[in-house]
Amino acid sequence: MMLQRKNRLRALSLGAVAVTGALALTACGSDDNGDSNGGGKSAAPATASSVKCDDAKGQLLADGSSAQKNAIDAWVKQFSTACKVQINYKGGGSGAGVTAFTQGQVAFAGSDSPLKPEEVAASKKVCNGGQGIDLPMVGGPIALGYNVPGVDSLVLDAPTIAKIFDSKITKWNDSAIAKLNPGVKLPDLKIQAFHRSDESGTTDNFTKYLIATTPDNWKYSGGKAWQAKGGQSAPQSAGVAQQVKQTSGAIGYFELSYVKDGMKAVSLKTGASKPVAPSTESATADIAAAKVVGTGKDLSLKLDYNTKAEGAYPITLVTYEIVCDKGNKADTLPATKAFLRYIASEDGQKMLSGIDYAPVPAEINAKVRTTIEGLS
Repeated sequence: MMLQRKNRLRALSLGAVAVTGALALTACGSDDNGDSNGGGKSAAPATASSVKCDDAKGQLLADGSSAQKNAIDAWVKQFSTACKVQINYKGGGSGAGVTAFTQGQVAFAGSDSPLKPEEVAASKKVCNGGQGIDLPMVGGPIALGYNVPGVDSLVLDAPTIAKIFDSKITKWNDSAIAKLNPGVKLPDLKIQAFHRSDESGTTDNFTKYLIATTPDNWKYSGGKAWQAKGGQSAPQSAGVAQQVKQTSGAIGYFELSYVKDGMKAVSLKTGASKPVAPSTESATADIAAAKVVGTGKDLSLKLDYNTKAEGAYPITLVTYEIVCDKGNKADTLPATKAFLRYIASEDGQKMLSGIDYAPVPAEINAKVRTTIEGLS
């Protein structure tokens, strides 16, 4: 039964679609409707017990983190079936999402990094009497997907990863990689390292890991924009994953749900007794140690990128749904609250582990639910 359930949820991940259309939230709203990836199998209809619609109606436009897009698509399929609300989540990247939110173009945004002080200040112009807050909703590992012919298992550590993405290690048979992979026949093949071309919270979290674990080999300050020289780039998680899939010798970083169709993922040498592979379980082990560092209703978290705990995968991210604590637009508030309530619910969070994401720890999620009920 557990295997059947997991297979059903994986089918849901592949088949879920965001409903598209000409959407507008306000008189000054955006007419950029974006795209949604669809097709495949359909999700099972949501039940009345799992979705509480209340007065939800109409249409919602949202944008942001592409790392969480597979989760959002699955949630939207369930929610829209139950509540007849159209939601278009563009998944244009965390930077695009935050910008759209602070410009009043979307009801909520997704970001893999919490709002910066200047972004909170900007949000006060669109949140009438309030401000934007971060609600942690989706956890997961940032996988290093690779395409190296003949190499089915690969272990890397932080210094080696930093040198690969900083163009200091350029061949797959480099001695540093060979030392970490005894017995593995590594080809004399050029490394093609792909990074995000757009501003990305995935980039921010990936480089925070490098800064925390190997500062001598990663001299950059970090942030949503890629700073290292060299390498190749592609937009959004799906774009990087597609480039890795089709390029021999490629490696790139993206959320685990994008590792598919024969792609492999790197295991990390963290200082634990054995290398740790990215998985829902290993990410959950790391995120469980996260601490709430936000103030007021903001629930932004601090993650431990330098963990050496057994079975804990340290390159993780938490995606926040960004919404006004007060001053949400009256025509979109009921649908926004209903959707956020559903994805933070037990049923919504349970869905995540079956599609390669990690649920938010229960203690933190309880605070998220309380905060959602107080949105106005």
